[in-house]
Amino acid sequence: MTISKLVTAEELLHMPDDGWRYELLEGRLVKMAPAGRVHGKYAAHVGASMWQHVADHQLGEVSAAETGFILETDPDTVRAPDAAFVSRERIEEAEETPGYWPFAPDLAVEVISPNDTYTEVESKVFQWLDAGTRAVVVVDPRRKSVAVYRSRSDITVLTGDDVLGVEDVMPGWMLTLGELFA
Repeated sequence: MTISKLVTAEELLHMPDDGWRYELLEGRLVKMAPAGRVHGKYAAHVGASMWQHVADHQLGEVSAAETGFILETDPDTVRAPDAAFVSRERIEEAEETPGYWPFAPDLAVEVISPNDTYTEVESKVFQWLDAGTRAVVVVDPRRKSVAVYRSRSDITVLTGDDVLGVEDVMPGWMLTLGELFA
């Protein structure tokens, strides 16, 4: 029987760059391929829209892809959404350190990649929610739809010219799907 050593969030943070991206799932490294062109386009579009709105209204911070959030400890789970929002009030809870955010974001955005299964994405969504994320936005380029998860049963699916907004989490931010998928 082979027993592999579990990795901590601190060890993950200080790993040498080997050209791969990693997340940590219950202490085990999960190797992730770089995002493809389509994935990057949608993640950048949503993240830029969020960043501009949050900056204009001083609501908090928006993080880009590859920014780690510690969702569980002992063993550690560190996930990195495609974009994330942390409210100004919660930023004060976190010390300004070069490490990962010590908690889940208020809003996480996941863009489905061609190699992702819907089951894997849903599992990740539920992990965000279980860790305290107030809303998870899932962008599906294949179906040209967006799902907003607030719980395991409160799910809103948007299509066509619907408008994406999470007023209770990021007041005033809106993005039309027609603009996103143009």
